[in-house]
Amino acid sequence: MKLKVCGMRDVENIKALSELKPDFIGFIFYDKSPRFVGTEAFDAEFINSLPRDIKKVGVFVNATIDFIVQNVRKYGLHYVQLHGNEMPDFCRNLKFKGVNIIKAFRIDNSFIFSQLNNYKPHVDFFLFDAKGDGYGGNGITFDWSILKKYDNEKPYFLAGGISLENVDDLESIVPKPYAMDVNSKFEISPAIKDIEKIAELLEKIRPIEV
Repeated sequence: MKLKVCGMRDVENIKALSELKPDFIGFIFYDKSPRFVGTEAFDAEFINSLPRDIKKVGVFVNATIDFIVQNVRKYGLHYVQLHGNEMPDFCRNLKFKGVNIIKAFRIDNSFIFSQLNNYKPHVDFFLFDAKGDGYGGNGITFDWSILKKYDNEKPYFLAGGISLENVDDLESIVPKPYAMDVNSKFEISPAIKDIEKIAELLEKIRPIEV
């Protein structure tokens, strides 16, 4: 299972994380988030210098296509994660611009999976997060057994309250996630990750190389 570490901002913290070689690093371009990168101060030269095998994901919430494309180009983002109420036509128009898309949905027991069908032609991955007060980063899980209703045509990221205490439970999820997305459960403070805890997580999920 691949790992995405989301909500990064601090240069030294990002450097330390990149040495662990997570599969994806997420940066939040939503100004109401406590992990907002602050686009004026965020160092584009440094972000563009990160190892190429670590995929960079920009997280946007109900942003304009122009704003998204501008930041994709500025920071060399490999994927855009749409974490708001973006409709299928919005995804189609953004995809037409050559942008790779992860479309996030907030899940609870009432979620209707058939609504995903209109998105499938226009996105690369789905992301399923717990339904909370904010757009992600709430540190809460949802009932993962709900995912049995998902048809598994499109690979998905699992987010929402994943921690060292419950990560082993992901093995029982059907269909299995393509990647896990961690954030608040691995933080010292907003946007500052506990590198030792992430290293421990990677030891749990990555096979031993012989």
